[in-house]
Amino acid sequence: MTDEKIALLVDSGCDVPLEYREKYHMYLAPLTIIYKDAEYRDGIDIDPGTVFARLAEEVPTTSLPSPAAVAELFKQIKADGYCKVVVVAISSGLSGTFDMLRSFGTEPEGLEAYYVDTKNIGIGSGLVAIRAAELIEQGLPFGEVCEQVERAVKNTKVYFCVATLEYLIKGGRIGLVSGMAGMLLDVKPVISCNEDGIYYTVAKARGREKSLKLALDKAVEFAEGATQYSIGVVQGAAEAEAQAVMKAMKERLPDHRYAIEEQLTPVLVVHTGPGLIGIGVQRID
Repeated sequence: MTDEKIALLVDSGCDVPLEYREKYHMYLAPLTIIYKDAEYRDGIDIDPGTVFARLAEEVPTTSLPSPAAVAELFKQIKADGYCKVVVVAISSGLSGTFDMLRSFGTEPEGLEAYYVDTKNIGIGSGLVAIRAAELIEQGLPFGEVCEQVERAVKNTKVYFCVATLEYLIKGGRIGLVSGMAGMLLDVKPVISCNEDGIYYTVAKARGREKSLKLALDKAVEFAEGATQYSIGVVQGAAEAEAQAVMKAMKERLPDHRYAIEEQLTPVLVVHTGPGLIGIGVQRID
């Protein structure tokens, strides 16, 4: 056990459900959603339903968390009596968020800070954040928490199925994924993040149902050999499919520590559009 008081700061693209943010007292740095007439803080001033409802008239752009807001968060963490902070961010291969957060240096407001590039996004990053919270709660020394969180990064994967690649292309987040022509033939890619944290195609299947099954198979395969693991399913306007996928996940991976079901945070809705299913899995032991 340690007497160190360690805080946990996550960005909203990690998509940690509110229940877990409150349980573990995580500090949130919201990304920004930008419409022609207004800007919103992700998950604070705007909800996923609003983004979906407005997609037909305008696809907004997104931006990093406000540096001024992040500075205030570090001040608040210090004022709340913490001496150290673990900062968990979405992949530097997909967003400048990690680099912006890290630009505050190793001692923002006199806090000893460690920055985690999850090489992931959405529930993949969220599972890393929740693992960090568990380790902090266990009272481990700061150095060991950081070391084990980095291990969690390597042991966490997310597999996405999208209804269309249109929104990833519009947002410039297509990465190494190809296959717009295939989409016309109803060939659906299963997308994940590679070791550099960039989107790539894991596999392809013809039709939505087969692609979801393939993504599920890949997640189960990733969990093989682990005695402990956590799972998660997120969705964007695809609730019934997500429930079916989670039911199948629980049947095939019954010994999970956490089973998280959640709707996408608004900033991820912007980049994926309606119809996304994301399956996250983390090997713990």
